[in-house]
Amino acid sequence: MCGIVGLFLKDKSLEPELGALLSSMLVTMTDRGPDSAGIAIYGDASGNNAKITIQSANPKKDFAGLEAELGQAVGAPVTIQVKSTHAVITLAKDLLDTGKAAVSELRPNIRIMSSGDAIEIYKETGLPKDVVSRFAVNSMAGTHGIGHTRMATESAVTTLGAHPFSTGSDQCLVHNGSLSNHNNLRRELKREGMTFETENDTEVAAAYLTAEMAKGKNLGQALEGAVDDLDGFFTFVVGTKSGFGVVRDAIACKPAVMAETDQYVAFGSEYRALVNLPGIENARVWEPEPATVYFWDHQKVA
Repeated sequence: MCGIVGLFLKDKSLEPELGALLSSMLVTMTDRGPDSAGIAIYGDASGNNAKITIQSANPKKDFAGLEAELGQAVGAPVTIQVKSTHAVITLAKDLLDTGKAAVSELRPNIRIMSSGDAIEIYKETGLPKDVVSRFAVNSMAGTHGIGHTRMATESAVTTLGAHPFSTGSDQCLVHNGSLSNHNNLRRELKREGMTFETENDTEVAAAYLTAEMAKGKNLGQALEGAVDDLDGFFTFVVGTKSGFGVVRDAIACKPAVMAETDQYVAFGSEYRALVNLPGIENARVWEPEPATVYFWDHQKVA
């Protein structure tokens, strides 16, 4: 049993409150998963810079001097903002892949949580309230975000095992459920060139969507494929640079509720995750249908 939340803002005036709203939603789901928690925040993607969010079990050692060393390695200025065990590296967009390779070379013990124009992922073991406080998520602004609080059932309680999982640029996924064909699918995806850091079935689901979108599909189309290709019980909430999607398996035994107003679209494992959102009393509230893809994109929202 896990708790998942998501918030896609239509109203730009709410963007400064995204972190606070999403944090409140996630903390409400604490009893669904007290082992670990994580949040992905999508911020302003304009400009010429990209971001790499990194994590270290020994941040004092691993982050020391990294800014200067990384700048020298990529041949251009970079900045690093440290947030507890995580740090956000900002660099030119055209240096993103070079920067990721340099991080791995310079600091083999560092793990890359996410990369892209807009995404930042923060996740750790512990209660949601402690995780969001540790990374000051309440103060973060953005356009959309997703969150997860985990009760581990099939793999260890570790930072890498926490959600969200990101396997592509500006892409991430959170999951409540269990996949039964993830081992076979992992082998297929490895043959296609995907790499994995955990044995978690959710990482396989994220990699599946990344691989499908690399073939030219948008998020909605990739999620439609997931309904046919992934076996098991699942509810997915997925983020891309400008999009937000939800899908449940054909049986849909994992709880889910959605709400939509002129200001936002919201998802929660339970309705209580949504009760503190502005204007929720006037929202259209519904349970997502089985095997049905719900997909919103800022590029298509007027």
